[in-house]
Amino acid sequence: MKLRAGLAGLALAAALAGTAAAPVAAQTVAPAPAPWIAPDFAVPTLVEEPGFRLVPLGPALTEIDYRAYMSSIAHLQKTFTRSTGWPHEGLTLKDAVVDMETEAGRFARRESFAYAVLTPDGTRERGCVYVYPSKVPGHDAQVVMWVTAAEYEAGFDAELYAWTKEWIARDWPFKNVAYPGRSIAWDEWDAAVAKNKG
Repeated sequence: MKLRAGLAGLALAAALAGTAAAPVAAQTVAPAPAPWIAPDFAVPTLVEEPGFRLVPLGPALTEIDYRAYMSSIAHLQKTFTRSTGWPHEGLTLKDAVVDMETEAGRFARRESFAYAVLTPDGTRERGCVYVYPSKVPGHDAQVVMWVTAAEYEAGFDAELYAWTKEWIARDWPFKNVAYPGRSIAWDEWDAAVAKNKG
């Protein structure tokens, strides 16, 4: 408030002296970074295949999603998050609702795109696919996925990975996609992310 009053006083003094106050230099504003995905790209919201279909994660899928990952806690901690932080026995449906609202919000803002991989009738979740901006230069996106322990044992993990690579290459605008834990070993990816953080 004092600074604003001081500037006003200087301008008044200049005007009374018959001189124009010097213009304030315009601040240089750095250009906004280019969006990681083109604003006019129509993000898929339904993909149907003979054995499954993909739909965006959101509150309507809370219970189906919760049942899927809670059935495979040890499996997902080992193969997906590599952490005991998620999923774990203490997660509640209330936690799951917050998670679903978060994913839906990110999807709507085009920050990332999380999909449930459902059975064709939509009654059971077989896994999930996530499309993110890359954390490592040289890649324009990173894609990760998981399937339940039962689906993994049935061989669906390899099937979903092969299909996802074809889908991303065919239907998305990316040129160099990273698949951490698959086409790039986790150790290599983690080291690249750490290096990029400086």
